Amino acid sequence: MSDTIAIIGGGPAGLFCALQAAGGGRRVILLEKKPAPARKLLITGSGQCNITHDGEVTGFLSHYGDHGAFLRPALRNFTNRDLIAFFADRGLPMQAEPGGKVFPETRRAADVLAVLLSECSARGVAIRCGEPVVAVERDGDGFLVRTEKESVRAGVLVIATGGASYPATGSTGDGYAFARALGQPVTEVAPALTPVSIEGYPFADLAGISFENAAFAIHRGGRVVRRHTGDILLTHAGLSGPGILDASRFILPGDVLRVTFLCGANAEAVRKRVAGALREGGARQAKTILCDLPLPERFARRLLDIAGVPAGATCAHLPRKARDALAASVAEFPFTVARLGGFHEAMATRGGIALDGIDPKTMVSRVVRNLYCIGEVLDIDGDTGGYNLQAAFSTAALAARDIAGHPISR
Repeated sequence: MSDTIAIIGGGPAGLFCALQAAGGGRRVILLEKKPAPARKLLITGSGQCNITHDGEVTGFLSHYGDHGAFLRPALRNFTNRDLIAFFADRGLPMQAEPGGKVFPETRRAADVLAVLLSECSARGVAIRCGEPVVAVERDGDGFLVRTEKESVRAGVLVIATGGASYPATGSTGDGYAFARALGQPVTEVAPALTPVSIEGYPFADLAGISFENAAFAIHRGGRVVRRHTGDILLTHAGLSGPGILDASRFILPGDVLRVTFLCGANAEAVRKRVAGALREGGARQAKTILCDLPLPERFARRLLDIAGVPAGATCAHLPRKARDALAASVAEFPFTVARLGGFHEAMATRGGIALDGIDPKTMVSRVVRNLYCIGEVLDIDGDTGGYNLQAAFSTAALAARDIAGHPISR
């Protein structure tokens, strides 16, 4: 029994841990409840698989909210360069985009999965699909893992079930129940990397318009709780885009997001710039001034509507009150958050297995002997751009190194 390693979850973390831990007489069994593994991996990056991010791995730490420090040992042990090399060595080179996102050159998530499955097969990993785990319990120093078909006794158990986002792919929060059953602490979970719906939203018909590097402040109870910068996308019901998705872990219903639609300056500077341009515009139409800032024409027309300014109004005929209203709209447009997208819309999960119960140097439980927890089931959620997949591979590699008792090899 001591040489059997049971891994629950056939996503990237589970598969990578399995193939790295195999060998040395260890029997690795991976249990996946879906008919095929890695369903969520196949839809990442719209099927193109943004697997990691370019640059120095030390720069990754700031992209995991308040929990980046926990990942330092895992990311140093298995970096983004190591991940890229792993796939390149197996015939799947990676390519970095100008913005830093890294994709397989083929732009096919299925090719990433094919490499993982091939390595699992070559190393003797037993992947059992369509076999949901229904319960786990301690069995002496090991574990008894019950599935719908049989029971597996294992000396080591790895929970790699993912979070609760995109439940249709199999991520339904099962790992939290397994952890609790074993006495492992779990924090409250909620959707992360999710769009926000806005009360009284005035831009529903402008869905698809986006703003690069827009700054915005999150207001709660009359004070600013956080500032953020990133690309924003107008949707039919509210706001999305990488900037909103990354900040969503900090946003609550009832918060007011004040968005600055011109990049490169703070809200007060933008307010003065817009007011000055409108004041000095003379016979030019206010709409033309807004478009020259630059703002998208349809968006500029909507701001005029909201301010009660006729579409063809010239700057010379613009009352000061209307000028100030337009300047405020561009500098700090207020959006009151009605709700955040649910797990069916979220790309990741906020919360999970509590980090203070896990050793960051090994991914082993501080509470339950021979239990490892890796990937998104942990209370870690990264920004968009490949950070969550890198965390999955890095935590898997670190756990496997500890299980195998020797450094991970490529």
